[in-house]
Amino acid sequence: MTNKPTDFDDEDEVDDFKPLTAQEASVWRSRFPQVSVWRIVQGQAIAAVVVTLLAWLLTGRAAVGWSAGYGALSILLPTAMFARALAKQQSDSSGAAMARIFGWELVKLVLCIAMLVAAPKLVPNLSWLALLVGLVVVMKTYWIAFLVRSSVRKIKA
Repeated sequence: MTNKPTDFDDEDEVDDFKPLTAQEASVWRSRFPQVSVWRIVQGQAIAAVVVTLLAWLLTGRAAVGWSAGYGALSILLPTAMFARALAKQQSDSSGAAMARIFGWELVKLVLCIAMLVAAPKLVPNLSWLALLVGLVVVMKTYWIAFLVRSSVRKIKA
């Protein structure tokens, strides 16, 4: 009795796998153009400003606006630092590139956590709910950036 994953119950699917030629891969890549990492940072900055102003205008309290803005900033600053690190990345081996990406992702995470830990000391009259709203809104702009790409066409089966 073999222990094979349930995904591979149909052996025909596995046997039908055919690698793409260079030309087919080029055509496939052209359907999914690269999104600039700076475009995502720009979208996050716009979302940060919007969520900060909305929090302040809806509540009428500047402290809530500052809290939402700081939450947004705790995602925006580490992302901008990560984007800069990726932009300066040299063309090394794929293993070294992946290690560098994971390393910078860890730095990004630690910086975000450090900013959140420092929030009570840096933001007077901190509203944790507003901070969380700002953080989540800016974090979710990653998905908006990928969904809004107008140049991506759906794959036809």
